Amino acid sequence: MIIESARLGINEVFAQRARWVVLKAIGLTILLFFGVWLGLQGLVSTYLLPFIDGWTWLTATILWLLGAGVVIGGAFLLAPVTAIFAGIFLDDVARFIEAERYPQDMPGQELPLNTSLWLAFKFMLVVLFVNLLALLLVILPGVNFAIFFFVNGYLLGREYFQFAAMRFHSEQEANQLRKKYGLEIFLCGLIIAGLMAVPILNLLTPVFAAAMMVHFYKSVAESEPVSSAKLGR
Repeated sequence: MIIESARLGINEVFAQRARWVVLKAIGLTILLFFGVWLGLQGLVSTYLLPFIDGWTWLTATILWLLGAGVVIGGAFLLAPVTAIFAGIFLDDVARFIEAERYPQDMPGQELPLNTSLWLAFKFMLVVLFVNLLALLLVILPGVNFAIFFFVNGYLLGREYFQFAAMRFHSEQEANQLRKKYGLEIFLCGLIIAGLMAVPILNLLTPVFAAAMMVHFYKSVAESEPVSSAKLGR
């Protein structure tokens, strides 16, 4: 069930119908981190470099450290960024999959934009806090990576399943489903976290995770009643 959902998720990433969503996800991720880099560079150039004018070696060192910090910090901040993109892209991905793969099922109901973004924002704060703690543990080689991997596996699995399930259930029902299939969702989250740890490929994380969790939800949904509130839309 988990492996099959991951396989189908990979297929969806490279499917023609999802290509525009993939390009939007990659473009926004690159744009966000590029904007952060420009912002930090502007702050350093405006408020720090004038005080060390003439110290060429120090200027070069600061700029190098700034670039390295953006790269390292970006690796830890990719999960919070992914959380925001979950709220933006999940409905697009789910709509494609439900129409193509599950035409016999009732289509899911899109979450209101303000609701999905609010849920994504709250989740982003949690992930950001946890990843900053993991970053502080960088002095413990191996341990910090394990914390990063397992915690993000739990949080990402929880987040993407919640979004997929809430297309068919209330938030309370989605929470109950998440608890019922907690182990399976965690294992799905580990696969998502594994992809997120691979440079370049991690840009595909939002679309892959959304597609995988839609398929995973469908694999467990046959025995779960759809919310009466959703049926009555």
